[in-house]
Amino acid sequence: MIAGTSSGGAGLVLALLLLPLLGGIVVAFLKDDRMAKLTALTVSLVELVLVVPAWITYVPNGSRIQLALSVDWIPNFGIHFSLGIDGIALTMIALIGILTPIVIGGSWADKLPEGRGAAGFYSLLLVMQTGMVGVFAATDVFLFYVFFEAVLVPMYFLVGRFGGPRRQYAAMKFFLYSLLGGLIMLASVIGLYVVSKDYNNGVGTLDWQTLSTVMDQAPLSTQIWLFLGFFVAFAIKAPLVPLHTWLPDATAEAPIGTGVLLVGVLDKIGTFGFLRYCLPLFPAASKELAPLVLILSVLGIVYGALLAAGQNDMKRLMAYISIAHFGFIGLGIFAFSTQSIAGSALYMVNHGLATGMLFLVVGMVIARGDSRSIRDYGGLAKLTPVLAGLFLFAGLAALSLPGLNSFVSEFLVLVGSYPNAPVYAIIGAVGMILAAAYVLWAYQRVFQGPVRGNALVGLAGGPGTAGDPAKASIADLGVREKVVLAPLVVLIIFLGFYPAPVLDVLQPTVDATLQSVGLADPVGGK
Repeated sequence: MIAGTSSGGAGLVLALLLLPLLGGIVVAFLKDDRMAKLTALTVSLVELVLVVPAWITYVPNGSRIQLALSVDWIPNFGIHFSLGIDGIALTMIALIGILTPIVIGGSWADKLPEGRGAAGFYSLLLVMQTGMVGVFAATDVFLFYVFFEAVLVPMYFLVGRFGGPRRQYAAMKFFLYSLLGGLIMLASVIGLYVVSKDYNNGVGTLDWQTLSTVMDQAPLSTQIWLFLGFFVAFAIKAPLVPLHTWLPDATAEAPIGTGVLLVGVLDKIGTFGFLRYCLPLFPAASKELAPLVLILSVLGIVYGALLAAGQNDMKRLMAYISIAHFGFIGLGIFAFSTQSIAGSALYMVNHGLATGMLFLVVGMVIARGDSRSIRDYGGLAKLTPVLAGLFLFAGLAALSLPGLNSFVSEFLVLVGSYPNAPVYAIIGAVGMILAAAYVLWAYQRVFQGPVRGNALVGLAGGPGTAGDPAKASIADLGVREKVVLAPLVVLIIFLGFYPAPVLDVLQPTVDATLQSVGLADPVGGK
């Protein structure tokens, strides 16, 4: 049986899911590296084009799940291949569509490990794109679990085959953490199916829409156990402290483009899971355990900021910045107001853009200096002024400067959190101050002061020229790099001044999510 809101809508969401997978299969068999890159870029751009009609077709004030498709899969267990999108899923799929071609363009000149062809790398990127779209589009809990686990495979090989010197260790650590979380969630998925029989006329189901209307009848103790199974998996993926330790290693060893998708999109699966599964399916448990999640969130904000300020490795710096930002997202979700949840959902998009751009710029610095160590740089603004300016721009966006995109989401999180969680909101505000310290200090050490460090040795004619900018030969950004970064600059500024197009799509889903928890909005809302 196939059902959908419309045949066009169902076909559109299926195309968004399958196109990158088919493209990845084609790219995997290409022998010529340039052809592999061109094919992958073309597929990713077509996918981005498909996002446009999905965005236009979506009606923010319409039904919760739109562009729906449902096909019987394992009928004996009530499992369907069901796809559909709500406002939060739509914005995340749009973010994937934007970042993937940017990542491919940004990785164009990357040097891959010896014996590793471009076809394998770009094929895995496209396959991972299908997995990520599937996670956000799945409306059957079992199908969601399948995609949740499936994205581990391409990411494991992207890090383990194409990453840095400790890539195998980092890939295995990422895989084991994520697999453990997934297995714990599988236990809850099975439990959810069994328990659903008691509240669905004796028929077990894993359909999200059905579960979201019946699981509030389950007793608190049952909800708590099921909630914890999902929560642990999502907290690892997000990641929340103390389940975060895989992220710095994976981020440090991943290729730059892979790292952008890792912190920009893949980690959002965890926070999306809080919104899509934990709150609507287990409302009583969500309210009961909210203080624990709020403690972990603000701990992540402060811990991530302090660790970021002390980092010497630029790629690990990106990881700790993300840990701090995910603390803000967790704070907003479990503060239970429309403003805070809307801020968190918007933060998921804005973090992907701002931190994604900062990660790309860091990669461009590393490509020039052949070092991840901040100590190996100094005074690069004299040699690469455009690169320095864009690093500062991305850093200011990451620290939520007013007028840039992240400010709106962070402001909504803190203002919306204060009525229900004033202490946590105040602690979160301290994190904003710390953000200025770690971003600006990193910029100062890399780009300001005298030209010095290993970044110039060899490139500028040897150690004797390290203090003379006139003799240095490090190139500023080229045309390709500017083209890659330009869309992110435009979006960061646009959403900083006018976030309404995204907020208008998010708000009805946010309202429905808060209503499912059964709490009154302390700050009103739309």
